[in-house]
Amino acid sequence: IRDRVYKSILIFTSFNVLYGMRLLLVTLFAATCLTACSQTPTTKSNNKAKPMTSNPNAKLETIYLGEGCFWCTEAFFQRINGVISVESGYGGGFVENPTYEQVCDKNTGHVELAKVVFDPAIVSIDEILEIFWKTHDPTTLDQQGNDIGPQYKSVVYYVTETQKQVAQKYKEALDKSGAFSAPIVTTIEPFKNYYP
Repeated sequence: IRDRVYKSILIFTSFNVLYGMRLLLVTLFAATCLTACSQTPTTKSNNKAKPMTSNPNAKLETIYLGEGCFWCTEAFFQRINGVISVESGYGGGFVENPTYEQVCDKNTGHVELAKVVFDPAIVSIDEILEIFWKTHDPTTLDQQGNDIGPQYKSVVYYVTETQKQVAQKYKEALDKSGAFSAPIVTTIEPFKNYYP
């Protein structure tokens, strides 16, 4: 019996070691972010990802992602090869140039967003959205961990029709797959506005 158990563990490990390691790293990083996200901002973060494009004429794309705390989102995407820059800000609302305090009062209509500029020749919109879906809980309405309020809405603000189609396709496939125990509440909306 011990040999069978040992072989089962080895087989299980060989199939799941990479997934498990990635899940563990994402979980640890997310836990760290959740603690940091409840802090009031004191300084502007360093929002420049390392440019990973050798072509100065590259056609860059921008997408605006809301997945709760914008600092956590920024931290995830800064590490991705092909992401040129990530900037935290607010968007989707009706108040011009909102402050952190105004957004926290929950009456501006704004969401905490990460403006992600990327080179699609290096990292595709599919990969950007895969990271988006894997780095937050898209099933909780206006909440990520201890952060609760409409500013923590899960949202994709698309800039191109391709971004819209890929985001909708991905959301539908995830809902059908049963990857999450509850329905996905992420909204997919056209880009409206953004304030850094």
